[in-house]
Amino acid sequence: MAALFFAIRLTVFTIYWSDPDHRDQPIAGWMTLRYVVHSWDVPPEVVAGALSLEMDGTGRRVTLEELGARRGVSVQELARDLDRAIREYRESGNE
Repeated sequence: MAALFFAIRLTVFTIYWSDPDHRDQPIAGWMTLRYVVHSWDVPPEVVAGALSLEMDGTGRRVTLEELGARRGVSVQELARDLDRAIREYRESGNE
């Protein structure tokens, strides 16, 4: 039963991220950090570094809106930091 669950999950994941509409989406407050990683196809370290986050392996699903509220900064400011880091990563030839 567990194998079936993971097979279905993998299929849904693959179909969703194969759709070009889900790639390089404008960064928005509802997005989780993991969503940004997948949409922009960058390593988690790029997103964590841009937002000065430690990668502690807990897998917490925090949205940019929640992160901004905790820090007292706007989503636009976080998006600007992410845009800069993603651009630098891609320009370095790591894409």
